[in-house]
Amino acid sequence: MSPTSELTQKTLTERGFRGFVSFRELGDSGVPAEPGIYVVLRTSAETPSFLSRNPAGHLKGRDPSVTADELGSAWVDGATIIYIGKASAGKDGRRGLRTRLDEYRRHGAGGMAGHWGGRYIWQLADSDALLVAWLPISDRDPGEAEAELIAEFMELHGARPFANRNKGAASS
Repeated sequence: MSPTSELTQKTLTERGFRGFVSFRELGDSGVPAEPGIYVVLRTSAETPSFLSRNPAGHLKGRDPSVTADELGSAWVDGATIIYIGKASAGKDGRRGLRTRLDEYRRHGAGGMAGHWGGRYIWQLADSDALLVAWLPISDRDPGEAEAELIAEFMELHGARPFANRNKGAASS
């Protein structure tokens, strides 16, 4: 993906991303089952407010909550994208975007869903207004596409997206 002056809903749509729905609308939005990458966007330009406790599910006994200072330090002013993720086919070939995004949604709703990455988004006071978009990828490793989009974001903003705590990695 070639760098642009910004990563917005418009530029993502031009690249083939679809959806742009809230997490609560995911089940009815026709998320494809194939592998790909996805983004979480915040449409408000206002400074975010953070919840003191993260409502997401605990994973292996770990509390997903972090301090407001940690969240504030991770915040990227002026960025629309707040998380970039990948969905591989998995060992049996039956995973993909639909399964991965459903895990993310269930984790944010307090369930045990195994989606620890991106947990910061649930501590945003306006997390119910966030949008999710996806791009199916069948011709290469979604992990590579994820890492490239994170690198592009970092080139534009000088930091990782708010809820990405690593730079992405190729799927195994």
